Amino acid sequence: MSVFRLGYNTNGLAHHRLDDALRLLAELGYGGVAITPDVGQLDPQRSDARDLEAIAGLAADLDLTIAIETGARFLLDPKRKHFPTLLEEDLADRYRRLRFLIQAIETAAALGAEVVTIFSGMAPGGERAEDEQAGAARLEVLWERLCEGIAGLLATARERGVRIGFEPEPGMFLERPAAFLELRRRLGSAGEDLGLTLDVGHLLCTDDLPAGRVISELREHLVHVHLADIRGRVHHHRPFGEGDLDLEDVLSSLNKVGYGGMAAVELSRDSHRGAQAAEEALTRIRDILGPGA
Repeated sequence: MSVFRLGYNTNGLAHHRLDDALRLLAELGYGGVAITPDVGQLDPQRSDARDLEAIAGLAADLDLTIAIETGARFLLDPKRKHFPTLLEEDLADRYRRLRFLIQAIETAAALGAEVVTIFSGMAPGGERAEDEQAGAARLEVLWERLCEGIAGLLATARERGVRIGFEPEPGMFLERPAAFLELRRRLGSAGEDLGLTLDVGHLLCTDDLPAGRVISELREHLVHVHLADIRGRVHHHRPFGEGDLDLEDVLSSLNKVGYGGMAAVELSRDSHRGAQAAEEALTRIRDILGPGA
């Protein structure tokens, strides 16, 4: 038996209506849903309070815990993936991302979700925080932009009773767990309640292994977890068993540290077989944890 709640990210059910996706996940036996507002599901530009009320009511009827993800690829710009970020040169672009993230917090509050997941995005020049060749002055500018935006988000989230989970992403400005800790350090008292969204597949991409050790070391910060397999350190989310992830180690480590949040399967490349992928993932997890998971 697990102490955490198994969920599934709707970016892996992109061809389903959101209400159908929730019913499917509940029928399969999931206890949570990580909703990625996107052009087809709770589009921030087209959804209203009635839509949020309907989804909140349905999730409650199905006993599904909700988390909000902000990783929609082309929601804010039809040509550039995840653009704009909090790191852009143009202040107006940074504010556009900030407004979207604030709306995600408000959506979470309306849905009764406890966590909103965010990430740094790619820096305009592709810089990474650990890349010394980028130059200290340039990296400091990027750090300042990111910290300014996240400090404001955290203040809004506190007012709404929502936690922010920061996710290190391979290829982005902040891509490793150590960068998350550095972000908290730089935020100081403003970041005391910044949580960690840990994607265990990303640990294979950045060679932060074994995953169980990372889970143990960062257990006090965990507010949300993503589950997917990775093969050959390539950032391509795969179904369990198709890569190098030690899923048993991950699940047992989450239980061992008493993690009580949501662990959401994230298979964004498998929407064309979303129902099947969701069922297969749950079966694989139950093979490890037992049928009551």
